Amino acid sequence: MAKISPFEAVRPQPQLAKQVASKPYDVLNSAEAKLEAVGNAYSFLHITKSEIGLPETTDTHSAEVYELALNNLTAFMQRDVLFKESKPCYYIYQLIMEGRAQTGLVCVSSIDDYNNGIIKKHEFTRPEKELDRINHIKTTGAQTGNVFLAYRHQDDLDTIIDKWKTTKNPVYDFTAEDGIQHTVWAVSDETTIDQITHLFATQVPCTYIADGHHRAASAAKVKLSLSESAPKPGDEEKKISDYFLTTLFPSNQLQIMDYNRVVKDLNGQTAEALIAALANHFDITLQEAAFKPKTLHSFGMYLNKKWYQLIAKEGTYTTDPIGVLDVTILSNNILAKHLGIQDQRTDKRIDFVGGIRGLAELEKRVDSGEMAIAFSLYPVTIEQLFNIADAGEVMPPKSTWFEPKLRDGLLTHLIY
Repeated sequence: MAKISPFEAVRPQPQLAKQVASKPYDVLNSAEAKLEAVGNAYSFLHITKSEIGLPETTDTHSAEVYELALNNLTAFMQRDVLFKESKPCYYIYQLIMEGRAQTGLVCVSSIDDYNNGIIKKHEFTRPEKELDRINHIKTTGAQTGNVFLAYRHQDDLDTIIDKWKTTKNPVYDFTAEDGIQHTVWAVSDETTIDQITHLFATQVPCTYIADGHHRAASAAKVKLSLSESAPKPGDEEKKISDYFLTTLFPSNQLQIMDYNRVVKDLNGQTAEALIAALANHFDITLQEAAFKPKTLHSFGMYLNKKWYQLIAKEGTYTTDPIGVLDVTILSNNILAKHLGIQDQRTDKRIDFVGGIRGLAELEKRVDSGEMAIAFSLYPVTIEQLFNIADAGEVMPPKSTWFEPKLRDGLLTHLIY
């Protein structure tokens, strides 16, 4: 059963919440983060993307980047931009995007649950991204990035959370510049906290990583490495946290968006040769406009400023839980077979574009010459994700994109 706990969050003063709250560190590159934080000294990007305060030539994975993150976090707390909660709490976090609301429970989840498979995974991680978060957590002593977990919804939990939302005042309530409304309630009542903890311990057999595989893996590895290392002088009394920062959403509130691909080159072949080769596995038709798939096994392909629809032919893919996924069909029958990309986790020729950025972002990256080809996909369903994780299977990397995104900086977990 799922083991969760309340925690003493580090969080912004209410009047500064909107300015502090920032987009997740992993949806912005350094240039985008720097532009996002212009004129906002309170932006949490100064902590999660601290390279924005250093020369552009700075290696984003250098020690000085992580040291600056620590210095900025310390300064935010010393200036009372951020403060530490006086007692352990749960937090209810509601997001409203285009009229659609979803509500999650912010807590800390057991690292033992992660290691023992109670928290289920569906993706492998990329080593360089793990290392970045490991260094950030170790240096700052804080988990600043939230791991987005899902669970099969329970009526009793829904009732408790809905009652708190309707009878208590939020500690934060603001609409960000992208139009998404963020509302947070602090659950400080010990009886309610105990009820929530008990329901997860007795009614929720497992949770599923929806977004944040790298953050979860990094938290577990930090715990292991710090537990094994000898304490520094003066640190003997420090307790390294056995938990990591998570927000748990019930399955009946979640929606998965498409997660698209761009590739740098055509693996030494012409566009015409590639299209001819793909015809063995797909029915291909030229489109008059950008193509967003509306059904399973349908793909969009952008090449030489033209959009094509690709429909996978029956018999060219398997029907097992992994094989039937569109991300698997793309991986096996296009990326590996024709573009030479065998491992999407490590191959530098491929990149991933969340569906929230739209098809225009795919066109932009290809038309600029940065990439040679783009693919748009139909999104994975939440039940597909659960079934694959339950079977102990692993999806191709970056198979799911969830929106709206939790904001960094509203709730941070100190690990020591």
